[in-house]
Amino acid sequence: MPTTDTAAETAAADWHQCRVTLPAAHNWLVLDLATPRPGEWARSAADEHFAADVPDDLRTAFAQDVLWYHDVAARQKALCAALLAPQDGGVAAFYCVRELAGIPAGSLRLDVLRAEAESAEGPFFRPPEITEVELPLGAALRVHRLEPTDPDADSGTVLEGVAHYVLPRAHPTALECRLLWGALGLGEELGRMADELAESVRLV
Repeated sequence: MPTTDTAAETAAADWHQCRVTLPAAHNWLVLDLATPRPGEWARSAADEHFAADVPDDLRTAFAQDVLWYHDVAARQKALCAALLAPQDGGVAAFYCVRELAGIPAGSLRLDVLRAEAESAEGPFFRPPEITEVELPLGAALRVHRLEPTDPDADSGTVLEGVAHYVLPRAHPTALECRLLWGALGLGEELGRMADELAESVRLV
């Protein structure tokens, strides 16, 4: 899942693309964050997602969901984003990679990221589960918690999520790689998927 060029937007970046390998790629819809007409793109994606005999109201509902997540990713200036949505089904999970802009170079440390993760405001139903992990890209915090679908909104549906806050060893920046889902019974399986996605992230 390659991204658009980010060098023009991030002066400190010495990389051009963020790449993520999607497991079972046919079950994922990669969001086109560069499209000038996201509404039209979402409707086209919905038409391709469903078989010809699927009622139009399902296509419309799916397109609205796609557009909602597209807007979230755009507001967060995501480097890339994708939806787990098996053919003819609804959105099961949302994956997004974004750069954490504005962090001073001296604060690009795991202890700083941990303090921010521990103090983040909810709605959270339990304290986050935080562990330190080593990814191919660099050291990271793995944060498992219940969180809002859109952290920038005042309210919204609360989903389960796993986020990896990564400090790429070759680049002076920090990334958030986050998978969110609504089916709480799938937490163990999707938690492993979040780890697999984070393992695959590359800056090129």
